[in-house]
Amino acid sequence: MANSGAGQGLVVCFGEMLIDFVPTVSGVSLAEAPGFLKAPGGAPANVSIAITRLGGKSAFVGKLGDDEFGQMLAGILKENKVSADGVCFDKGARTALAFVTLRADGDREFMFYRNPSADMLLKPEELNLNLIKSAKIFHYGSISLIVEPCRSAHMKAMEEAKKAGALLSYDPNLRLPLWPSAEYAKEQIMSIWNKADLIKVSDNELEFLTGKITDESAMSLWHPNLKLLLVTLGEKGCKYYAKNFKGCVPGYSVKAVDTTGAGDSFVGALLSKIVDDHSIIQDEAKLKEVLRYACACGAITTTKKGAIPALPTPADVQELIKTGGK
Repeated sequence: MANSGAGQGLVVCFGEMLIDFVPTVSGVSLAEAPGFLKAPGGAPANVSIAITRLGGKSAFVGKLGDDEFGQMLAGILKENKVSADGVCFDKGARTALAFVTLRADGDREFMFYRNPSADMLLKPEELNLNLIKSAKIFHYGSISLIVEPCRSAHMKAMEEAKKAGALLSYDPNLRLPLWPSAEYAKEQIMSIWNKADLIKVSDNELEFLTGKITDESAMSLWHPNLKLLLVTLGEKGCKYYAKNFKGCVPGYSVKAVDTTGAGDSFVGALLSKIVDDHSIIQDEAKLKEVLRYACACGAITTTKKGAIPALPTPADVQELIKTGGK
């Protein structure tokens, strides 16, 4: 079976790690929230932990503030068996914070504290190139493209990973409040589009980039070097587009509490399955099996608050696949 166990090749995740402050009560505005829970997050870091939680191997590359929150986040990576050999600390800047409001339906709105935060200040010369070159898959988002010097560090890391033969995996993970404008966000997200081998967007991101959510609009994002394009549809599962086939995989129905990290969990599951066998991307039957597994991981992650605490173990996933949801 394609989904027996996670791969042992290394997935290197590049970008931001921060602390989400999640209200203790859902369905209220930030101003009305009586209190907040600290939840470690940041999409690339979530993906790295999703992979190790499922038994795979990952490393995180990024910059944290040399403060209590930064030390706490580095500790969380290590506790979760993620290599922190690519993490560096900034003495002058703080670890990024995000306040997340949970609406009654579990969806989120964000308010960020980053002016500038340590993750934005990662320089190309601070990269652990040996670690990056040892990646079988190099995974990243678009938040690291917003400002220099982090953008240059991102470009260099991507280039080195590609030269060393890694599969490049891109999840734009749009967070509009962080960008100076929607136009600039779109331009920068698309500026590295043609370099990726594998791209995952949500239905909302597809609409942001193309104006609609259709097969045609998804295919308008195809480029000749792309091996797989995925569009996640929340509880409806996901659509997949490969060179020689396309289709969809249904999702799992669960009681969603907080959707934070669901997409990262999905990506982590997918990467952990294909890291040792990139040919799965060309084999529709195997790919569908892996995507069903990834959809189950995403669904489970919505059933608890915060991203990292909610990331599933293989036993959790097998249980949901067996029962089929609520």
